[in-house]
Amino acid sequence: MKISFHINGGAQSVAVDGNTPLLWVIRDMLDLKGTKFGCGKAACGACTIHVDGMAVRSCSYPAKFAEGKNITTIEGLSAGEELHPVQQAWIEEAVPQCGYCQPGFMMATAALLEKAPNPTDQDIDDNIVNICRCATYYRMRKAIHRAAEIKNANS
Repeated sequence: MKISFHINGGAQSVAVDGNTPLLWVIRDMLDLKGTKFGCGKAACGACTIHVDGMAVRSCSYPAKFAEGKNITTIEGLSAGEELHPVQQAWIEEAVPQCGYCQPGFMMATAALLEKAPNPTDQDIDDNIVNICRCATYYRMRKAIHRAAEIKNANS
């Protein structure tokens, strides 16, 4: 099946079984390695991307549903050389330890900030449900609040 969509601002078409998880199209066919495989069951969030601005777990999102959609991966989050506020905050707060899950957390956070520009701790708890084996949750919470400050200052 041929599937056409936009990814990180560019048009893309792939020939793939429509039930193939979008994660594997992104990683194996498009060679964008920032989106990670974690659990394969949409539980951990390492594979989080944006589909038309919504945070989606790509390991369980069939590629056929990407037809005509706008996809953003961690590679497309920044605007050229200018870091996205979430990426800047992650650096400032020295969030990652191993870093494996962090692209998924950053993508989930960017989606959260679009719907809640000044998230409360409860907003974060309710929306950022990814899993981090290194348990950097405290630093991530600080970084999410910092990202909101940066984003709001730039608006």
